[in-house]
Amino acid sequence: MGLPKEPSSYEKQLVALGRTLQALREEKTIDGLIKIGLDYFQAEFDYGLVWIGLYDRAEQLLIGKGGSLPKGEPSLLKQKVSLNPGDLLEQVIMQQRPIAVPDLREESRAGGWRTVAQRMGIQGTAIFPIRHQGQCFGVVMLGALLWGTSPHIEEKARLSMVLGGFAEALFQIETEAQRQQTKRPDEPLLLLLSKLGSLPTLAKRLEAIVAETHRFIVPDSLKGGSASYRTNIYWYEREHRYFWRRTGNRAISPGEAETKILVQDIGSLYQTLTADQLVCIGEANSSFKADTTGRLMQQLQTRSLIAAPILFQGELRGFLAIEGTEARIWSEEDKSFMRGAAQLIALTAPLEEMEVAIQQVKQDQILTAEVSRALYSEDDWRNSLKRCAEQVCQRLNVERFLVLLYNGDQEQFDICFQHQPKNRRPLVAPLVALNPVDWQMLERSTEAISIENLEDDLKLMTWRKPFLDLEVRSLLICSSAIGKPIEGLLVVAHEAPRSWSRADRELLRVVSQQIGLLLHQFQLQHQTEQLQKNVQVVQWGLTTMQQATELDVLEQSAMQNIAQLLQAPLTALISWQPGRTVAQISTAVVAKPGFRVATELPIPIYTDMLVQTALQTDGLLPLTIEEVTPETRHWLNGAEIGQLLVLTLRTAPDHEPTAIVLIGREKTSPNLAGSQLAALGTLMTQFAWCRRYLILTQTLVNQRQRLSQINWYKMRRLDEVYRILNIALRRLNELGNQKDATASMRYQQTLRHLGNTLTSLTPVLKHERWQLHQEYESIPLASLLKRSLERVDVIIKQRQLWSQVHNEASLSIGGDIPKIEFVLYEMLSAACHRSPLGGRLDIWCRQVEDRWLELSITDHGVIEQRLLQELDAGRMADLLAPSTLDQPPGLHLYVCQTLMQQLGGECKLYRLEDDRILSRLMIPVAAGISTTQINRGDGMSTFF
Repeated sequence: MGLPKEPSSYEKQLVALGRTLQALREEKTIDGLIKIGLDYFQAEFDYGLVWIGLYDRAEQLLIGKGGSLPKGEPSLLKQKVSLNPGDLLEQVIMQQRPIAVPDLREESRAGGWRTVAQRMGIQGTAIFPIRHQGQCFGVVMLGALLWGTSPHIEEKARLSMVLGGFAEALFQIETEAQRQQTKRPDEPLLLLLSKLGSLPTLAKRLEAIVAETHRFIVPDSLKGGSASYRTNIYWYEREHRYFWRRTGNRAISPGEAETKILVQDIGSLYQTLTADQLVCIGEANSSFKADTTGRLMQQLQTRSLIAAPILFQGELRGFLAIEGTEARIWSEEDKSFMRGAAQLIALTAPLEEMEVAIQQVKQDQILTAEVSRALYSEDDWRNSLKRCAEQVCQRLNVERFLVLLYNGDQEQFDICFQHQPKNRRPLVAPLVALNPVDWQMLERSTEAISIENLEDDLKLMTWRKPFLDLEVRSLLICSSAIGKPIEGLLVVAHEAPRSWSRADRELLRVVSQQIGLLLHQFQLQHQTEQLQKNVQVVQWGLTTMQQATELDVLEQSAMQNIAQLLQAPLTALISWQPGRTVAQISTAVVAKPGFRVATELPIPIYTDMLVQTALQTDGLLPLTIEEVTPETRHWLNGAEIGQLLVLTLRTAPDHEPTAIVLIGREKTSPNLAGSQLAALGTLMTQFAWCRRYLILTQTLVNQRQRLSQINWYKMRRLDEVYRILNIALRRLNELGNQKDATASMRYQQTLRHLGNTLTSLTPVLKHERWQLHQEYESIPLASLLKRSLERVDVIIKQRQLWSQVHNEASLSIGGDIPKIEFVLYEMLSAACHRSPLGGRLDIWCRQVEDRWLELSITDHGVIEQRLLQELDAGRMADLLAPSTLDQPPGLHLYVCQTLMQQLGGECKLYRLEDDRILSRLMIPVAAGISTTQINRGDGMSTFF
C-alpha cells in the first residue's frame, strides 16, 4: 500500500467550509457566531480588512462586532455606524445585494470607512449582506491592500454558503428570543374552557375566569406586582341602566360601598362596548374624551384600564375589566386574552337564566304547596276541586263547573278540571283564545262576568258554539288572578237562561281566587317538570357532545338529543364542505316511516330555496310544507311532514356556515314552549362550536400527516441522492487518475447515471412539492431486496449483523415503487439499529394468494412496548398527550404505516413469543406482467 495522498488545497477548503457550516448550525449565541465567522474569514481569505456589523433596525445603524485591520486601532471594529440614504452600507442593507468597490479610499459614499481606508491603505473592497428570508441582519466587509481586488467566483460561492448559514443561525436565535418573550393566550383559554365544564354554578365559573384572567394579564413579575391591579366582572342592569360589580379577585371590604357605574357617565365607553370593541385606557393614543375617562378612572381609582364586552346574541350583558393603579400599555396578547375570556363568559351566562328559573320554580312550588295544605285538606288537588265543585254547583244551582288554564305557547285554554252530572257530555276540546275585547274585559274586571243568555249576548262570541253544543245557555266566569294577567278561568254554566245575583258573583270571585292558588301551583309544577326535562336533555346533550371525538358520532348524538328534546319525528343535518356547491344529508334520525328523507340525493346549495332561506335567516326558521318548493320536496319527500323548523349552525360572525339542522313535525303539532326554544338554542350553539372544533382538528391532523409523509419521503430521497452523489464523486476522483479507454468509458457511464439520478427527481419537484403523488410501476422482488439491502449494508457491517433472505420468490411488485422501496428501507434500517451487535436479521418472503406478497423482517432487538401498542391502535384521541409517534423512530414508523395504507398495502410491527420483533409488510404483486418485462427506469441506484 502507498502512503496516503496529501489533500489538495481545494479539499482543505471544502473541509474548512463544512466545519464552519456545522459550527454555525450548532452555535446558539450571537458572540459565538461572530467568532466562528471571523475565524473562517481570516483563515480562508487574504484580506487586510475583515469587519462584521449587525443591523439595528430600531436605531437604523450598524453595530460593529469585530474583525481585523492591517494596522492597530481595534476600537474601530467595535464602532457604531449610522446609516444615511445613499451610503454604500445603507444600499447593501436595503437592496440586500453585495457591492464591490475598486478603491475604498476614493469612494465618497463610504462614510467613515473612507477615512479608515485612506489611513490604512485599503483599496479593493467587497461588502456582503447577511440575509435570510428577505430579512437583513448585517454586513461583512472584506478589504484588500491592492486596487480592484474582489472575491473570485469560487470564493463568492463559499462566502455565500457561510453567510447564509450565519444569517439562518441569527434568524433562529432572534425567533427563539421573540417566542420566549411572547405570551400565548390560547393555551390558558383552552385550559379554562375545559375547567368550566366541571364547575356546577355560574358563580363558580365566573370566579374561575376572573382568577385565570388576573393570572395571565397581571403576572407576579410585572412592575408594581399583581397587588397593583384588580380584575372584576361588571354586570349590566338594563332596567336602571347601570353596571354593578358582580365578582372580582378581591372581596369587598366591610363598609365599602357597592360600585355602580352609570351609563350616562360613560356614554362613549358604553357605545364602544355595545359595538363589541375593547376599551383600553392608559395608552398614549386613547380615542376617548378626557372628561369621560377621567370620571370613570376617578370612580374606580385607577390609572389604566382594559375592558372587554360580554355580548351574547348582540346584547350587552356586562364587561370584564382589569384595573391598574400604574400606567400601562396593553399588549395585543392581553387584548386577545381579554376578548377570549369575555366570550367565554358570554357563552356561559345564558345558563344563569335557566338556573334561576329552576330555583325560583322550586321555591314557588314549596310555597304553593304550603298554601294549598293550609287551604285544603290533605287530599290531592283533584279531590279538593271535586269537593269545591260539588259545593259551588249545589250553592248556585248549576250543572257545570269548569277550571280553564291558559296555555300561552299554544294560545288556547286547556281544560284543567270539569264537573258535570253523569248524564251530561263533557267538554272535550280546548277552547280557542279569546278576542282582544273579551280578553281585556276579563283581565280588567274586579268581579265575575255574567252572561244571562248566551244566544243573545255578544260577550264570549268565540266560545258560543262549543257551549251551545252542550246545551249551555247561561254562564258566570271569573279570572283566577284578578288584577293580574290571566292565568286561568273559573266557569259555572247553567242549561237555561238566568240572572246572576251580586252574591253569586261575589261567591264565584272568592272561590276563583282560592282555586287560583291551585291553578298557579299546577302551572308551576307543569313548568318545573318541563324545565327539568329540558335541563336533563341539555345537560346530557352537552356532556355527550363534549366527549365526542368523531364527527359522525357528534352529529348523530346531537340529532338524537334534538329529537328527544322536541319529540320530533324527524331531525336531519344538511352539511357541506366549505367552498362546495352541493350539500347532503349527513345524519338523520327518523322516528316514523312517513318522515323519511332521501339521504342519498345531492342538495344544490345555491339553487335550493330552503337552504338559501335558512342561510339568510339569523335564528330559527319555521315553515309549513306548503311553503317548500317542488325541487326541495324531491329530497324532502316524507309524506307525513307538515311543519319544518330550520336552523343554520353558526359560530363566530366571520365564520362561514357549513351545516343546517332540519326538524320535521306533523301538521297538528303544537307550538314549541319557550323553555324548549331556549334549550334548543343552547344545544345548537354548543353543537355548532363542537362540530367546528372537530372539523378543524381533523383538518389539522390530516394536514400534519400529509406534511409528515412528504417530509419523510423527501428526506429519504435526499439521503439516497446524497449517497449516490458521494459514491459518484469518489468514483470520478478515482477515474481522474486513469487515462486509459476503460476509465473514459466508466467516466461517461458515471456521468450518465448521475444524469439519470437528476432525472428521477423531476417527478418529485414537479408533482410532489406539498403532497405525495402516486405513480404505478413494477420491479422484480429480487431487485427490490437487493437495492434495499445495499442501502443498509453499511449499518449491517457496523452492527456486525448476519442477514439472510428466505423463500425469495420469482415475482414482481406493483405500485409506487420509490415509496415502497423507502418504506422497506425504513423497516430494515430500524431493525438493524435496534438489533444487538452480532445479531441476526432474517427476511421472509411469502406470497399470499395471487395479489399480495408478505415480506417479514425478524430481529432480536429491543423496542418499547408502548410504541408497539400505539402503532397498532393509531394516534391517541388526546392530541395534547405525549406520544411515541411524535418523535423518531415512532414518527417514521407511523409515517410508513399510514403511507402503506394509502398505497393499498399494510405495515405492522409485532413482538413474537420468543421476544423477536417482526416487521410485516403486505405489498401488492404486479398483475399480468412477467419478471423479464419489468424495468425500473428511474436510475436511482441500479448503477451504484
